[in-house]
Amino acid sequence: MGLAEKRKKIDSIDEKVLNLLSQRAKVAQEVAKEKGKSGTQIYVPERERSLLENLVKKNKGPFSGKAIDSIYRAIISECRALESSMKVCYLGPATTFTHMAAIKNFGNSTEFIPKDSISDVFHNVEKGVADYGVVPVENSTEGTINHTLDMFIDSELNIVAEIVLDIKHCLLSNHKLKEIKKVYSRPTALAQCRNWLAQNLPKAELLESSSTAKAAESVTLYHSSAAISSELAAKEFGLDILARNIQDNPYNATRFFVVGKTKPKKANKNKTSIMFSVKHEPGSLFRALKSFSDGKVNMTKIESRPTRRKGWEVVFFIDFEGHLEDDTAKKVLADMQKNCLFVKILGSYPMEVSVSE
Repeated sequence: MGLAEKRKKIDSIDEKVLNLLSQRAKVAQEVAKEKGKSGTQIYVPERERSLLENLVKKNKGPFSGKAIDSIYRAIISECRALESSMKVCYLGPATTFTHMAAIKNFGNSTEFIPKDSISDVFHNVEKGVADYGVVPVENSTEGTINHTLDMFIDSELNIVAEIVLDIKHCLLSNHKLKEIKKVYSRPTALAQCRNWLAQNLPKAELLESSSTAKAAESVTLYHSSAAISSELAAKEFGLDILARNIQDNPYNATRFFVVGKTKPKKANKNKTSIMFSVKHEPGSLFRALKSFSDGKVNMTKIESRPTRRKGWEVVFFIDFEGHLEDDTAKKVLADMQKNCLFVKILGSYPMEVSVSE
């Protein structure tokens, strides 16, 4: 088969794919009508996550698992947009990694609203200005974002999904590498690229910015400067990417929460987050945590934070594998209630599962 025949075959396949996409969209519109009758939410994270996992599992190549995940996230987003418009606010400004996480989860066919602070994100979702919010909760190298955890002490919003985004720092500029005299970025980004900067720009002045987006904007204003930021920022501000993946740790990733008023049902794999407090007496924390060992439930994270209400009073945050609908989770939480001053459930939500290249 010659080149012309192969191109003709691709054209024929593309037409079939287009027709199938149209069929899928029409069915999605029918689903939207049924959701409207029953009052079901348009965004159903457990359904979307399970769908993506199953498609990646069935994939036989030559596309990678990540490629299938990316393609179908876009399709799901476009079909969801046909069902209803949705507003999602996030910790801004635009082109930050939180913005990228929001796009990864909800797709481009969503109205994204940048906010100046994590508390602004929570308050806008609580007031109904936005349907959902996206906030960072922890980085694999820098640790927990305490402000996010603190918001859950008083907020009644639920965690409805988690997003894990690989943080791939880029050096952006409109100058050659040897011309760079100043490098702008957030303190954490500068710290995460410390070794690369020392090796490649040892004489450059490192200047802190409020965000990676602000750093990219600074490059458009100041001569002989560069920014550590994202590929999305390079497109937004018209900058060249001088180097990619300059972070010292190749496994640098940030976890984000999607917060909202809904409560997801069980997906294929789930995670639950809670907060609790115990009495100031010997063995109280041990007795509370023993419930996980007795129930053979895997605890994936534990943090403590001051309540800011009373001196030296703390609350503990825990993530564990499983869903509130599981009998094992019900038993663990029932046992904890006996040994804690209070237990607050922050959400049961689909676990983010890593997808192979």
